[in-house]
Amino acid sequence: MTQSTSPRSGWISFATVILTIIGAFNIAHGLATLMVGTVSFVDAGRLIVVNLTAWGVLALVSGALLIAVGLGLLARSQLARVAAVVLICLHALIQVAVLAAFPIWSLIMVALDVVVLFALTVHWPDAVVEPVTEPLAVPDARPAGGAPR
Repeated sequence: MTQSTSPRSGWISFATVILTIIGAFNIAHGLATLMVGTVSFVDAGRLIVVNLTAWGVLALVSGALLIAVGLGLLARSQLARVAAVVLICLHALIQVAVLAAFPIWSLIMVALDVVVLFALTVHWPDAVVEPVTEPLAVPDARPAGGAPR
């Protein structure tokens, strides 16, 4: 038995897989960050200690949201599609913000985000406008008294 698939469903399936992978990477990154806890380094003769707990929790939450939206895309939910576009845009902005800390990783993530954004938006179905079937009401041109002019 053969099923016919449209290019749109192929792109959505691709976006679903990539979103799920990005979400899994974020969860792994969040768990690793939570395990490290703090980072210490010396900059210009000063000791700097950074607590990474908030960053780890943010990565965990964003990873879970990306996986949830990816699973929603499996059901072809339009709400999941809109949420995926918003989350991927936010993910790309966050990756640009940490570009100085993780240049190669951030560039890979931004490239994947752009591909997923393309996959989600290039075959967006057109809005269907329902034709008006009822005749338009024409106001009566007679004065209030009822007699024609």
